[in-house]
Amino acid sequence: MNTKLKCLLLDDEIPGLTYLKMLCEQLPELDVVKAFNSPEAFLKELPNLEFDLCILDIEMPEMNGLQIANLLNGKPVIFATAYKDYAAEAFDLNAIDYIRKPIKLDRLKQAVQKAMQYIAGTLPSNEKPFLQLNTDRGKSIIFIDQLYYFKTSEIDSRDKLAYLLNGSTVLLKNITFEKLMEMLPDQYYCRVNKRELIALRAVQVFSFDEIKTNIKDENGKLISVTLSETYRQEFLKRVNF
Repeated sequence: MNTKLKCLLLDDEIPGLTYLKMLCEQLPELDVVKAFNSPEAFLKELPNLEFDLCILDIEMPEMNGLQIANLLNGKPVIFATAYKDYAAEAFDLNAIDYIRKPIKLDRLKQAVQKAMQYIAGTLPSNEKPFLQLNTDRGKSIIFIDQLYYFKTSEIDSRDKLAYLLNGSTVLLKNITFEKLMEMLPDQYYCRVNKRELIALRAVQVFSFDEIKTNIKDENGKLISVTLSETYRQEFLKRVNF
């Protein structure tokens, strides 16, 4: 990974944005691509911007930061805000960190280091972002690093059975694979066919049309999945084949 993270900044208050940019420029880990003081301008330019990380405020006119984060296709986000009431919602959106204003350089540096670890796949598991998902037992918080494999439920195709690292399974209610891929870091997960999605770290070996995983099913047998033609090219791209 490049030693510098390309970063976008968004804060509707110009003094706060100027101060945040000044702090970011003191961190050798960051390369500030562009700073915005308007969500509308940010979204207008977003499709043409290359970036690794976004640092943004929450309370803004037009759209708030939580809504903006939902549109970033899983890119890491650090929220910088004067409000404490949004912390739970922020982490529901896979936020790397949630910094209270006034921002201190050391605290920002800590958050940026977490972002670098997250992107490199080395963030300690107890700091990994989590997802809040609807299950057959109610809402559950599940850490992303625990999610290894998803398959369509045999009972109801709208539901997905998720296999976790500890060997347990969770039935996710009424969720599509498309929605799951939006929520998961796409560099680490891939659809393999219409009914299955896997974490790349679960792959043991693969051939043209089959992937053997290190995941055990309910009977203790290692799971193999079909690699269909529709998703083959994307899978091979992810594993740099």
